[in-house]
Amino acid sequence: MSASQTPPATAVPGDDVPTLLVKIFGKDRPGITAGLFETLAAYSVDVVDIEQVVTRGRITLCALVTAPSQGGSGSAEGDLRATVHSWAESLNLQAEIISGRGDNRPRGTGRSHVTVLGHPLTAESAAAIAAAITSTGGNIDRIFRLAKYPVTAVEFAVSGAATEALRTVLAPEAAQLGVDVAVVAAGLQRRAQRLVVMDVDSTLIQDEVIELFAAHAGCEAEVAEVTAAAMRGELDFEQSLHARVELLGGLDASVVDAVRKEVRLTPGARTLVRTLKRLGYQVGVVSGGFTQVTDALKEELGLDFASANTLEIIDGKLTGRVTGAIVDRAGKARLLRDFAQQAGVPLAQTVAIGDGANDLDMLNAAGLGVAFNAKPVVREAAHTAVNVPFLDTVLYLLGITRDEVEAADTHVG
Repeated sequence: MSASQTPPATAVPGDDVPTLLVKIFGKDRPGITAGLFETLAAYSVDVVDIEQVVTRGRITLCALVTAPSQGGSGSAEGDLRATVHSWAESLNLQAEIISGRGDNRPRGTGRSHVTVLGHPLTAESAAAIAAAITSTGGNIDRIFRLAKYPVTAVEFAVSGAATEALRTVLAPEAAQLGVDVAVVAAGLQRRAQRLVVMDVDSTLIQDEVIELFAAHAGCEAEVAEVTAAAMRGELDFEQSLHARVELLGGLDASVVDAVRKEVRLTPGARTLVRTLKRLGYQVGVVSGGFTQVTDALKEELGLDFASANTLEIIDGKLTGRVTGAIVDRAGKARLLRDFAQQAGVPLAQTVAIGDGANDLDMLNAAGLGVAFNAKPVVREAAHTAVNVPFLDTVLYLLGITRDEVEAADTHVG
């Protein structure tokens, strides 16, 4: 073959080409897949499709192959059937062979991944989600489990329905069932290197930092009440921030070190950040809290970006004021865009995670906005919601399995 020639493309079976669907069931053991195809190889068939699933030690192996050439005797297909059944019986397996024509039915336009998180995931929930997908005209092409703990996470590969239509139908269904459902468009960008930006208070950490400071000033209850109202969207964030910070005036600057020690990371936070970094993601935080805490978190977790408000300290005392531009609802969205530009990541490939009303603009600006144990107004507006107390469950929304997370941990010294 000359350098200018290219090998012919392998023919794809048309709708009129005879094919056989070979299905094998039984107790799993090493060598079943190899044994089946060694058996089929004797008949010079071409492999069109393969699917294999192992559940609780039981294998279901499906192979779609071209029908063997009949030759003069016309007995090749019959011989193949007899040989496959004999091979299966020798291993205490069951075999089923179905004749047909062509390849699988073409998938409908519109491809999405629907991730369902349950704690637990009940049969009732699975049935309702599947029915809701069908109601949109979607077809479930494949289902597989991403994780069995700390939550059960399964992913449906769906075709034939628009991603937004699926979100619209599944969001209220999930809320009623008490499960979390995320719908993202299928495509290469789902696993492409990208950026994840998180809120800090009650997201990356379990605490509200300003309340930790307030506890040292003896005004925790008063500050907590204002914080809750602001997070529900009942108060202007900037006004509430100034009012709360004013109550901290006069505190000794040594309180900063004390508060840093009191900060508690959300369960799964380290796993989330560590795994994302290993996968090549860039990770940042934006906070209506204070740089005195976020800078320490950035160093501790190896974050790429961090931005927050800054408490003014003069002569070793908190003045009760903040310096610089306020990081509020609009500011968080602006910072997401700034981080994306610095990271060289399209906004469509960003993920934002938050819990409060001041996170809404950021969640809506991101390619995927995740409301994490959020207030009702945030859950309703975000692309998806996670309502379990484990931050690393966000990994499942990105198609990353628990096995992959644990394997990465095992192979890093």
